[in-house]
Amino acid sequence: MTRAQHNALGTPSATSESPRKPNALSRPLGAAIVMLAILAVMFGLEVFDQASPVDLDTYGIEAQELDGLPGIFSAPFLHAGYAHLWSNAVPLFVLGWLTLIGGLAQFLVAALGIIVASGLFAWAFTFGDGTQYVIGASGLVFGLLTYLLARGIFTRNGKQILISVVVFVLYGTVLFGVLPTDSGVSWQAHLGGAIGGVVMAWVLSRRQRAGRASTSAKGAAPTL
Repeated sequence: MTRAQHNALGTPSATSESPRKPNALSRPLGAAIVMLAILAVMFGLEVFDQASPVDLDTYGIEAQELDGLPGIFSAPFLHAGYAHLWSNAVPLFVLGWLTLIGGLAQFLVAALGIIVASGLFAWAFTFGDGTQYVIGASGLVFGLLTYLLARGIFTRNGKQILISVVVFVLYGTVLFGVLPTDSGVSWQAHLGGAIGGVVMAWVLSRRQRAGRASTSAKGAAPTL
């Protein structure tokens, strides 16, 4: 915020805190381009994985192995075939786009937090015979879903509440994926991502919550 400054005649010039202009990448078209670029990387990796003798899936999360922890950051970009990739691509584009138009920085921080939470859950709680690799962007999808749902609740912002309602109508039933219903699906990654999304919504909405609390305190009637 800038202080009122005086012009050459000594009278204060009218100043106010101008709203921040949105980053070009957080505008609707820019956000769409970013999400398409992310999906292009995923599809490019899948094409390479299918066409080459290199098994990229081994760069995913190797459960309960210390050297599998770095796979937390690569696993969301790797998929077990095109069907797996397409099942994540559409919701990732929609939810990622809705998150991005709220701000590029918030998207990056939220996505990173969700990826870490999802990956740690998958790494720590995936059990089975032999080496277990967890791959796919579904943990990120679940996290972005709960992030958008929780953000509207925490901020009480009309626009964000509307987004929450739309997201719930479109993808609310997906939340059943946090339950262990299919042995071939990492519900652990889904659950970790969902929890991470709520946590990131709480963390990233703290400024708005603090501002609302301050406004409420100022508007409270004095008591005798």
